[in-house]
Amino acid sequence: MHWVCSDKIVDMPHRKLKPQPTLSHELKQWLKAENDKTLAAFNDVFAEKSFAITFLLLLALPALPIPTGGVTHVTELIAMLLSLELIIGRKTIWLPKRWLKTDMGKVMQGKAAQKLIGVITWFERLSRRRWSGFLVLRPVVSVTALLILIFTVAAFVAPPFSGLDTLPALGVVVMSLGIILEDALVVFAGILIGSGGIAVEIAAGTALYSGLTHFF
Repeated sequence: MHWVCSDKIVDMPHRKLKPQPTLSHELKQWLKAENDKTLAAFNDVFAEKSFAITFLLLLALPALPIPTGGVTHVTELIAMLLSLELIIGRKTIWLPKRWLKTDMGKVMQGKAAQKLIGVITWFERLSRRRWSGFLVLRPVVSVTALLILIFTVAAFVAPPFSGLDTLPALGVVVMSLGIILEDALVVFAGILIGSGGIAVEIAAGTALYSGLTHFF
């Protein structure tokens, strides 16, 4: 490093800056640790971007092509409430005490946790800060939260075991990653994925309705 002072170049020793831990690393350590893994504790640990990270975890399960056992309806309902809070301008998470006790360690375990960490790591390698200032504008936050609400509702109403909830939920996961990584391009990609998921859901519903009316 060189500092310029009075037209003279002064050599300064290089200092190695400690790299900031990545989200995938922090999440992996949090899941491995023997500690409280409720939503309440999770929000204390990841307070700075707790909304986005909570959306990421809540919609990760329906976004992954693995059996969920019906637990996704609970996580989707929580995500809907949080998106409404963001729309009206809340800066901190509020949830009923019952939902705050949701054990995210039990929700995100085994294959689900491994796949989620893999997805996050992949995005961390490709992403970089792009138009990050745009993402924190109040109107943009509200519109983003509205889209998250729409995609979450689409995942919620998808028929069980149809797989139609995967793309809308994945759209929320990718949007959340874009917000966390401060990359507007990733957020936009998430919007496209979620919109595509809704289009597929509507097309499947239309085809099913046409088939039923044909036979009856």
